[in-house]
Amino acid sequence: MSFYMRIIHRYLGFFLAGVMAVYSLSGIILIFRDTDFLKNVVHHEETIAAGLDAQKLGEALKIRGLKVDKQEGDIAYFKDGTYNVATGAASYDTKQMPVMIEKLTHLHKAKSQDPLFYLNIFFGLGLFFFVISSFWMFMPSSSVFKKGIYFTIGGIALTLILLFVK
Repeated sequence: MSFYMRIIHRYLGFFLAGVMAVYSLSGIILIFRDTDFLKNVVHHEETIAAGLDAQKLGEALKIRGLKVDKQEGDIAYFKDGTYNVATGAASYDTKQMPVMIEKLTHLHKAKSQDPLFYLNIFFGLGLFFFVISSFWMFMPSSSVFKKGIYFTIGGIALTLILLFVK
């Protein structure tokens, strides 16, 4: 069993090395998604239905939590844009990542209807296999194995501490 675990662990590791490299980079980029890091300003001009309230305007423009700051005549002002209540003309700016980076970060946000779903499931199962198979790399009586158990417990403890401490 140990022999076969080592072989599968080795070649699956080589196969998933490329996936892990891309996945790790996209994960690091996602950490900064609440900032303007790597984002470009994109200007939008469009005509939507006239006479919308703030909630319907946000839905039509696909801007979550849109708030109208002030209204002067027919022009409603919101963060980074304006909306003409009478004509439905909207002009606003959004911040978006470049297309390639957006594609990379989509790896982490794939839903079950997305074809990337299968890659994410395979990747997750592959990582879980690494967790399990790593315990077959050394004999349970060896000092390396015993130290490995302590490191495993430490990794679990650190993760739980970081999850529950604010």
